[in-house]
Amino acid sequence: MICPASTSPGRRETDPTRSPRVRPGRRGYSLVEVLAAVTLLTIAAGAATASLLPARDAVRTSGAARWLAAELHRARMEALKRHANVAVRFEPGGDDYRLVWYVDGNGNGVRTAEIDAATDVRLGPDSTLAHQFPGVRFGLADGVTTLDGDDGTGEEPVRVGRSRMVSFSPVGSSTSGTVYLLGRGPRQYAVRVLGPTGRIRTLEFVFATRAWEPR
Repeated sequence: MICPASTSPGRRETDPTRSPRVRPGRRGYSLVEVLAAVTLLTIAAGAATASLLPARDAVRTSGAARWLAAELHRARMEALKRHANVAVRFEPGGDDYRLVWYVDGNGNGVRTAEIDAATDVRLGPDSTLAHQFPGVRFGLADGVTTLDGDDGTGEEPVRVGRSRMVSFSPVGSSTSGTVYLLGRGPRQYAVRVLGPTGRIRTLEFVFATRAWEPR
């Protein structure tokens, strides 16, 4: 004979058909409360993102200036290594410029006519600022005084001569010029090449003091 299972003293058998009781004081969140919490989180996330944008733009613009200075420095090193003139030409393309390298092919320097004649040959692929650093472009903000002391409003941001080239010689000297970069904010930078020495400097225009500071 099979005896019914006994229960422990003091314990009741649970009826599987009965719904569990909800203890007083414990309940779920209402839809209104959930929506309110999501709204507050969205606002907080938006505020945090907005506060980070100026810092991101500052880093991006300074990074673009350092990148351009490094490209020019690499071209100078290439001229020393090859014992030949190497030029970086800023070729207009829409709202941007393409940086294209050329090496002297006949010992008389890199010249526009000889680039067109394929005497001075191209070195490697071109590069663009917008592709490397979105939101940064070649430009001058309104009211900025250039390093030459004139008002830069509406002026050409690539000031390296009519050929738009910075050329480095086998002994380390170069042509002179300044290239201006403009980021959001606005953030204004300049990369300056000093001809006799080939030295490359990076400067930032500080709007609060309206002065250029080395970086």
